[in-house]
Amino acid sequence: MAGRVAVVEDEQNIRDNVAFALEREGYRVSSYGDGVSAWEAFQRQLPELVILDILMPRMDGLELCRRLRSLSESLPIIFLTSRDEEFDRVLGLELGGDDYLCKPFSMRELLTRVKVLFRRAALGRETGGSAEELMTVGELELDLRRYTARWRGTVVPLTVTEFMILHALARRPGHVKTRDQLMTEGYPHDTFVSDRTIDSHIKRIRKKFLAVDQGFERIETVYGLGYRMTESRS
Repeated sequence: MAGRVAVVEDEQNIRDNVAFALEREGYRVSSYGDGVSAWEAFQRQLPELVILDILMPRMDGLELCRRLRSLSESLPIIFLTSRDEEFDRVLGLELGGDDYLCKPFSMRELLTRVKVLFRRAALGRETGGSAEELMTVGELELDLRRYTARWRGTVVPLTVTEFMILHALARRPGHVKTRDQLMTEGYPHDTFVSDRTIDSHIKRIRKKFLAVDQGFERIETVYGLGYRMTESRS
């Protein structure tokens, strides 16, 4: 069955065009012109993916994203933003957005990103799995099928993009991953992600691990190069 997508955008022309393109691809679409009406609907039933404008009346996209993350850490969220709104874009990623597109954007590019996020989410929902699909690096355990992470046995709720970036670091502890390498692994379909996007995701990953372990310091910044996961000290 086709996925359920919510389009939250105050510009009717954009909202209608995006909804039409998604419906033509077989998705079930709900459209909202402001954050308040979307939030009221989402409290009754969450969609499976949200396309979310940042600047909107009544409730902006950043506040709506914050509220959505209080209900679900795994819900894929794509932000729509103007090119001159870098601060809001970065803040949106820090709040838990998986991806973003700058206006004006290619509808084909948007559809590609929607498909990628649905594919990742589907992998995360699958059950079963073998030992090869579990990665253990010291106190960190990554389930590569379900896209879930545990630190010292406690689940750390990550978005899919955050999981992919963490996985890239965990595969080779002690080795530096440049921002370009993390962009490639976290956004394999996108060649226009900025360094600040990766920095925002790393900041959010650290914050989530610190929430379950105040002494967490395994993700190290290597200034001028990128990031690395330090070797286990056990």
